[in-house]
Amino acid sequence: MQKPPLKKTRKDTDAGLPAAQSSAPRVQKALADAGLGSRREIESWIRSGRLTRNGRPLVLGERANPGDQFHLDGLPLRLDPKAADLRVFLYHKSAGELTTRHDPEGRPNVFENLPRIRQGRWIASGRLDFNSEGLLVFTTDGGLARTLMHPSSELPRVYMARISGRLTPLALHTLTHGVRLEDGWAAFDGVEETGGLGRNVWYAVSVHEGRNRLVRRLFESQGYPVNRLIRIQHGPFRLPRGLHRGHGLELDRETLQAALASLSSHPVISGRDAMPPPGTDAI
Repeated sequence: MQKPPLKKTRKDTDAGLPAAQSSAPRVQKALADAGLGSRREIESWIRSGRLTRNGRPLVLGERANPGDQFHLDGLPLRLDPKAADLRVFLYHKSAGELTTRHDPEGRPNVFENLPRIRQGRWIASGRLDFNSEGLLVFTTDGGLARTLMHPSSELPRVYMARISGRLTPLALHTLTHGVRLEDGWAAFDGVEETGGLGRNVWYAVSVHEGRNRLVRRLFESQGYPVNRLIRIQHGPFRLPRGLHRGHGLELDRETLQAALASLSSHPVISGRDAMPPPGTDAI
């Protein structure tokens, strides 16, 4: 009986390539790191036949080579290293804005307020839910965006949370030692009361992961609903003092280099398994 042909894997595909070519990045990663789209979006272009290289349609899994000429729907994509220089834009999100490019209901989104760039596109390094405010970090570099989002980086995220009521000592102990939520254990890395009026009390809290609505769910688990939530820090980036809601600020080269230097212990993440799980960073 004739054996069925073995299905080729990605390892098999790379096995016969020269060493330099097999170590080259896959096309979707190369284009994503140049700021031309998200990795998943570029993969969809390849699957649908919209993306070509040197005049022929690409196959998912192919690697990029120096001198390649890419076209999307027949239009050239320029991979100009100077145009793809790393840029970072800090944006103060308002409550009532979506962290998405398209919404069927036509609600406002944060991308409408970002400056236009000639090459590439802004990539959001995490999200905030519809009712939350504060810092969003946008970059033109896919590797930096993945580093800021991925759970393995364990970068601090700091929030100002206004809750109804003052935490009891037991609630404070529980929130800093661990709560079992529907998607696993979680805890605040730090909690500090910062004041308030009447029953509304502000707390500064920090976490090192971006699970969906994590800050809200932690407080709610102890019976304290959050009525206002503002992110003030994500990794080395802080919400600039005096930056009004709905406005942003692009970092100058000196400030950006100082921020990136503090990321030296968090190498840039790449690869298929490096993307954060769906729903992360919508806190």
